[in-house]
Amino acid sequence: MDKQAVFAQVANVEERIGELYRELGSLKQKIVELIEENQKLQMENENLRKRLDSQEPGAEAEGGEKLIQLGEGYDNLARLYQEGFHICNLHYGSLRTEGDCLFCLSFLHK
Repeated sequence: MDKQAVFAQVANVEERIGELYRELGSLKQKIVELIEENQKLQMENENLRKRLDSQEPGAEAEGGEKLIQLGEGYDNLARLYQEGFHICNLHYGSLRTEGDCLFCLSFLHK
């Protein structure tokens, strides 16, 4: 091998090492971002689990008030109200023609 070919081969290896080094740096940065995101998601998951555990039926809310488990019936009434029907005991089932009904709203927010 002549000196020129050896020098070209060394330069080629050096260039490939540089590319690998840049790729390794990029992968390292990606790993750091993934670790940070994982840590954030673990903390959020833990907070959500605590919040979910505290909202079991009969559990106390922050203000000392009892939390009520809302169910399918409440959802159905809210849907009926959104569709334009009264859900209050005064006009139940009739069409709301004059906008919002204070009785219905107070019933929904109990």
